[in-house]
Amino acid sequence: MGQGQKMPDAPSLGSTLWAGIAGRCPSCRRGKLYSGYLTLAPKCELCGLDYGFADSGDGPAVFVILVTGFVVTGLALITEVRYAPPYWLHAALWGSLGILLPLLLLRSFKGALIALQFRHKAEVGKLASK
Repeated sequence: MGQGQKMPDAPSLGSTLWAGIAGRCPSCRRGKLYSGYLTLAPKCELCGLDYGFADSGDGPAVFVILVTGFVVTGLALITEVRYAPPYWLHAALWGSLGILLPLLLLRSFKGALIALQFRHKAEVGKLASK
């Protein structure tokens, strides 16, 4: 760019994360990121961004497992110390939460990770040849 011209501002980290959490295109923030529950659309229907760059791998699942484990274990321990409910109630409460929480979180975590990949222009690692 010439002297005195400013580079266009990159979207903020917060807006990038929010686009991913909401399941929106990381480029225009309006188009849909998913065509199914966890299935990525081939491209954005509004701006045409090809989602071929997006490879979240197992990252979202690992984060969801860690968050779910922390929440369920913490709540189970607090409940046990304060109320000492019977074990069947623990199994019903925390078993259900342990199944539902990952289902609720996985789509948002995957979208956030894909949005961050787009923001930081992440690419597959390449080894330098000699």
